[in-house]
Amino acid sequence: MSTVTESSGPGRPTRPAKKVVVFDYGFGNVRSAERALARAGADVEITRDFDRAMNADGLLVPGVGAFSACMRGLRDARGEWIIGRRLSGGRPVLGICVGMQILFERGIEHGVETEGLDEWPGTVEPLNAPIVPHMGWNTVEAPQDSRLFAGVGADERFYFVHSYAVRSWGLEVTNPAIRAPLVTWSTHGEPFVAAVENGALWATQFHPEKSGDAGAQLLTNWIGTL
Repeated sequence: MSTVTESSGPGRPTRPAKKVVVFDYGFGNVRSAERALARAGADVEITRDFDRAMNADGLLVPGVGAFSACMRGLRDARGEWIIGRRLSGGRPVLGICVGMQILFERGIEHGVETEGLDEWPGTVEPLNAPIVPHMGWNTVEAPQDSRLFAGVGADERFYFVHSYAVRSWGLEVTNPAIRAPLVTWSTHGEPFVAAVENGALWATQFHPEKSGDAGAQLLTNWIGTL
């Protein structure tokens, strides 16, 4: 566990840093996420403990590997229940890579369809690109009013490692009293969803913890909302 305090300003007492749990359900680079969050100023713990995950200021859900395997691991750890309960109470959750993909309605890999968490409509499908996997640095197109990408230049690059993605966004919000999700796009062969900001639920297809200063700024932005 990483413990940090943040200063309230010169001559002022320090405040406890925001508590972030990296949810350890067996499918994520939890150590690199822990280090990056600690550098960004969070008090970080890696755990699958139900109460700690529920009570943290922020919950980060990583994910690597196959969509179906991640979903099995998440359900075995009661992760879908934790995420649902946190979001119903407006408590922040950040998904990364496959940790973003599982938030969608379903995933299709090698012809096998797996049910996701259905927080957003959409299907995780193979990328239609000359070279797969999409591995390396790429730019994104973020909305101007994005809080996640605040302070990040338009030409900054982020680190991607994936063969599957959400290739279309089908959620429409017609009620003017409800803020529509902000969707960030990237392109590899075709456009795909690179990040989503939707109330307490944010997610990125790329790895901010592996994306240098730009990724560190994103994590700092997220921690600043907790």
